[in-house]
Amino acid sequence: MKKISMYKSESNLKIPHAKIAIITSQFNGDISNNLKKACVKTLIKYGVLEENITEVDVPGALEIPLAAKYVIQKHKVHAVIALGCIIKGDTYHFELVADNSARGCQDISLQYSIPVINEILPCYSLKDAKDRSGNNKYNRGISAAITALEMTDLISNLT
Repeated sequence: MKKISMYKSESNLKIPHAKIAIITSQFNGDISNNLKKACVKTLIKYGVLEENITEVDVPGALEIPLAAKYVIQKHKVHAVIALGCIIKGDTYHFELVADNSARGCQDISLQYSIPVINEILPCYSLKDAKDRSGNNKYNRGISAAITALEMTDLISNLT
């Protein structure tokens, strides 16, 4: 029996040839950009070359799946990282945006067989958003970068 595992030690997770796209919603831009900074820093820490990182900014979370589709088609990336922040207001709009952006990312991932790592944060408050995007180890941009590399490695071992 052959076992393929995606869990690697940090020293074995270096994939310098990996081509990663980061698509960032500019709605709640301070939060989203903090996620992006941590994500890029983590990718570089793990050996991804800066020229292999494509950054795309879009107006909001609902625009991320369409941008992901075009980035996958035109740039031949190994993984896409979706970053953004949706903060609950007084209406149902929060749920619509969170659900449909997540569904769109999943659909694109399955359509193209490319991981789309969804770190579009649905938060109940600005405090929650700041806690998950701060300058610390809990920044979800860090985990998005690591997940993208793990999935890139896993898929390369499966194909």
